[in-house]
Amino acid sequence: MAKTEIQTKTTYLRMLHRPEGHLQNPFENVEIHEVLSPSVSFYHALYRSVGSELHWYDRLVMPESELENVLTDRRVDLFTLHVRGVTAGYCELDRRTPNEIELAYFGLFPQFLGRGLGKFFLRWTVREAWTHRPQRLWLHTCDLDHPAALPNYIKTGFQVYDETWVNQVILDEQPNAVSNAALSTPGPTTLKYPHPES
Repeated sequence: MAKTEIQTKTTYLRMLHRPEGHLQNPFENVEIHEVLSPSVSFYHALYRSVGSELHWYDRLVMPESELENVLTDRRVDLFTLHVRGVTAGYCELDRRTPNEIELAYFGLFPQFLGRGLGKFFLRWTVREAWTHRPQRLWLHTCDLDHPAALPNYIKTGFQVYDETWVNQVILDEQPNAVSNAALSTPGPTTLKYPHPES
Protein backbone atom coordinates (compact mmCIF):
# COMPACT_ATOMS: atom_id res chain seq x y z
CA MET A 1 0.00 0.00 0.00
CA ALA A 2 1.37 3.41 -1.00
CA LYS A 3 1.63 5.84 1.90
CA THR A 4 1.97 9.58 2.43
CA GLU A 5 2.90 11.51 5.59
CA ILE A 6 1.06 14.67 6.61
CA GLN A 7 1.35 16.71 9.81
CA THR A 8 -1.64 16.45 12.13
CA LYS A 9 -2.49 17.51 15.66
CA THR A 10 -3.15 14.65 18.06
CA THR A 11 -5.27 15.43 21.12
CA TYR A 12 -5.18 13.25 24.24
CA LEU A 13 -8.22 13.13 26.52
CA ARG A 14 -8.97 11.40 29.80
CA MET A 15 -11.78 10.81 32.24
CA LEU A 16 -10.95 10.16 35.90
CA HIS A 17 -14.44 9.58 37.31
CA ARG A 18 -17.50 7.70 36.18
CA PRO A 19 -20.08 10.14 34.79
CA GLU A 20 -23.22 10.66 36.82
CA GLY A 21 -26.76 10.27 35.60
CA HIS A 22 -28.59 7.60 33.65
CA LEU A 23 -28.09 6.63 30.05
CA GLN A 24 -30.93 7.90 27.90
CA ASN A 25 -31.66 6.32 24.53
CA PRO A 26 -33.92 8.36 22.26
CA PHE A 27 -33.82 5.70 19.54
CA GLU A 28 -35.93 2.65 18.82
CA ASN A 29 -34.56 -0.62 17.44
CA VAL A 30 -31.01 0.05 18.64
CA GLU A 31 -28.89 -2.78 20.04
CA ILE A 32 -25.29 -3.15 21.17
CA HIS A 33 -23.59 -6.54 20.97
CA GLU A 34 -20.29 -7.73 22.35
CA VAL A 35 -18.33 -9.74 19.78
CA LEU A 36 -16.73 -12.51 21.80
CA SER A 37 -14.18 -13.94 19.34
CA PRO A 38 -13.96 -11.77 16.24
CA SER A 39 -12.06 -13.03 13.23
CA VAL A 40 -9.45 -10.85 11.58
CA SER A 41 -11.57 -10.61 8.43
CA PHE A 42 -14.65 -9.45 10.36
CA TYR A 43 -12.58 -6.94 12.33
CA HIS A 44 -11.04 -5.58 9.15
CA ALA A 45 -14.55 -5.10 7.74
CA LEU A 46 -15.55 -3.05 10.79
CA TYR A 47 -12.32 -1.09 10.77
CA ARG A 48 -12.57 -0.22 7.09
CA SER A 49 -16.27 0.63 7.30
CA VAL A 50 -15.59 3.27 9.96
CA GLY A 51 -12.07 4.31 9.15
CA SER A 52 -11.59 4.42 5.38
CA GLU A 53 -12.74 8.03 5.08
CA LEU A 54 -10.82 8.96 8.25
CA HIS A 55 -7.51 7.56 6.97
CA TRP A 56 -7.26 4.77 9.54
CA TYR A 57 -4.58 2.33 8.49
CA ASP A 58 -2.74 0.89 11.52
CA ARG A 59 -4.76 -2.29 11.81
CA LEU A 60 -4.70 -2.85 8.04
CA VAL A 61 -0.90 -3.11 7.96
CA MET A 62 -0.54 -4.94 11.30
CA PRO A 63 0.50 -8.58 10.73
CA GLU A 64 -2.57 -10.79 10.97
CA SER A 65 -1.02 -12.96 13.69
CA GLU A 66 -0.39 -9.86 15.83
CA LEU A 67 -3.91 -8.56 15.28
CA GLU A 68 -5.36 -11.96 16.11
CA ASN A 69 -3.47 -11.90 19.41
CA VAL A 70 -5.09 -8.55 20.21
CA LEU A 71 -8.58 -9.69 19.26
CA THR A 72 -8.39 -12.91 21.28
CA ASP A 73 -7.07 -11.19 24.41
CA ARG A 74 -9.79 -11.27 27.07
CA ARG A 75 -8.78 -7.77 28.14
CA VAL A 76 -9.76 -6.31 24.77
CA ASP A 77 -13.52 -5.77 24.37
CA LEU A 78 -15.20 -5.27 21.00
CA PHE A 79 -18.77 -3.95 20.74
CA THR A 80 -20.93 -3.35 17.68
CA LEU A 81 -23.84 -0.94 17.35
CA HIS A 82 -26.89 -2.09 15.37
CA VAL A 83 -29.85 -0.08 14.07
CA ARG A 84 -32.84 -2.10 12.91
CA GLY A 85 -30.57 -5.12 12.65
CA VAL A 86 -27.94 -3.37 10.52
CA THR A 87 -24.40 -2.85 11.80
CA ALA A 88 -23.86 0.88 12.30
CA GLY A 89 -20.54 1.22 14.13
CA TYR A 90 -18.18 -0.26 16.68
CA CYS A 91 -15.92 0.50 19.60
CA GLU A 92 -12.91 -1.19 21.15
CA LEU A 93 -11.89 -0.99 24.81
CA ASP A 94 -8.32 -1.99 25.66
CA ARG A 95 -7.86 -3.05 29.31
CA ARG A 96 -4.39 -4.57 28.95
CA THR A 97 -2.63 -1.84 30.96
CA PRO A 98 -3.38 -2.18 34.70
CA ASN A 99 -5.69 0.43 36.25
CA GLU A 100 -6.58 2.14 32.99
CA ILE A 101 -8.68 1.59 29.90
CA GLU A 102 -8.02 3.02 26.47
CA LEU A 103 -10.91 3.71 24.15
CA ALA A 104 -8.78 2.46 21.30
CA TYR A 105 -11.31 2.82 18.48
CA PHE A 106 -14.75 4.33 18.22
CA GLY A 107 -16.86 5.32 15.26
CA LEU A 108 -19.95 4.98 13.13
CA PHE A 109 -20.33 3.92 9.53
CA PRO A 110 -20.70 7.03 7.32
CA GLN A 111 -24.35 6.37 6.46
CA PHE A 112 -25.29 6.55 10.15
CA LEU A 113 -23.60 9.86 10.94
CA GLY A 114 -25.59 12.95 11.78
CA ARG A 115 -28.44 11.20 13.61
CA GLY A 116 -27.23 11.55 17.20
CA LEU A 117 -26.29 7.88 17.39
CA GLY A 118 -22.66 8.69 18.14
CA LYS A 119 -23.62 10.63 21.25
CA PHE A 120 -25.68 7.73 22.59
CA PHE A 121 -23.13 5.05 21.66
CA LEU A 122 -20.23 6.99 23.22
CA ARG A 123 -22.11 7.48 26.47
CA TRP A 124 -22.94 3.78 26.59
CA THR A 125 -19.31 2.90 25.87
CA VAL A 126 -18.04 5.13 28.68
CA ARG A 127 -20.42 3.54 31.16
CA GLU A 128 -19.40 0.08 30.04
CA ALA A 129 -15.74 0.96 30.55
CA TRP A 130 -16.37 2.20 34.08
CA THR A 131 -17.93 -1.13 35.10
CA HIS A 132 -14.31 -2.32 35.28
CA ARG A 133 -13.45 0.44 37.79
CA PRO A 134 -10.31 1.84 36.14
CA GLN A 135 -8.36 4.74 37.58
CA ARG A 136 -8.68 6.47 34.24
CA LEU A 137 -10.31 6.09 30.85
CA TRP A 138 -8.43 7.73 28.00
CA LEU A 139 -8.24 8.12 24.25
CA HIS A 140 -6.52 10.09 21.57
CA THR A 141 -7.90 11.63 18.41
CA CYS A 142 -6.48 13.75 15.62
CA ASP A 143 -7.69 16.42 13.25
CA LEU A 144 -8.30 13.81 10.54
CA ASP A 145 -11.20 12.55 12.64
CA HIS A 146 -14.82 13.55 12.05
CA PRO A 147 -15.34 17.23 13.03
CA ALA A 148 -17.92 16.22 15.65
CA ALA A 149 -15.61 13.72 17.36
CA LEU A 150 -13.64 16.00 19.67
CA PRO A 151 -16.66 18.08 20.79
CA ASN A 152 -18.56 14.85 21.45
CA TYR A 153 -15.76 13.47 23.62
CA ILE A 154 -15.61 16.70 25.63
CA LYS A 155 -19.39 16.88 26.07
CA THR A 156 -19.34 13.29 27.33
CA GLY A 157 -16.93 14.25 30.11
CA PHE A 158 -13.43 13.72 28.72
CA GLN A 159 -10.85 16.42 29.40
CA VAL A 160 -7.93 17.34 27.17
CA TYR A 161 -4.58 16.75 28.89
CA ASP A 162 -2.08 16.93 26.05
CA GLU A 163 -1.71 17.94 22.41
CA THR A 164 1.11 17.09 20.03
CA TRP A 165 1.88 17.53 16.35
CA VAL A 166 2.91 14.34 14.59
CA ASN A 167 3.60 13.13 11.08
CA GLN A 168 0.56 10.97 10.34
CA VAL A 169 0.80 8.26 7.72
CA ILE A 170 -2.19 7.97 5.37
CA LEU A 171 -2.79 5.50 2.59
CA ASP A 172 -2.82 6.93 -0.92
CA GLU A 173 -5.32 4.30 -2.04
CA GLN A 174 -8.26 3.38 0.15
CA PRO A 175 -9.50 -0.24 0.19
CA ASN A 176 -12.59 -1.22 -1.74
CA ALA A 177 -16.03 -0.83 -0.15
CA VAL A 178 -16.94 -3.41 2.47
CA SER A 179 -19.62 -5.89 1.48
CA ASN A 180 -22.60 -6.66 3.69
CA ALA A 181 -21.50 -10.29 3.67
CA ALA A 182 -18.22 -9.35 5.36
CA LEU A 183 -20.17 -7.89 8.27
CA SER A 184 -22.74 -10.67 8.55
CA THR A 185 -20.53 -13.27 10.26
CA PRO A 186 -19.24 -11.80 13.52
CA GLY A 187 -19.11 -15.18 15.28
CA PRO A 188 -20.41 -15.58 18.84
CA THR A 189 -21.96 -12.43 20.32
CA THR A 190 -23.89 -11.48 23.41
CA LEU A 191 -26.51 -8.76 23.71
CA LYS A 192 -25.29 -5.94 25.92
CA TYR A 193 -27.96 -3.30 25.27
CA PRO A 194 -30.82 -3.31 25.91
CA HIS A 195 -30.36 -5.80 28.71
CA PRO A 196 -32.34 -8.98 28.04
CA GLU A 197 -34.29 -8.52 31.24
CA SER A 198 -35.27 -4.91 30.44
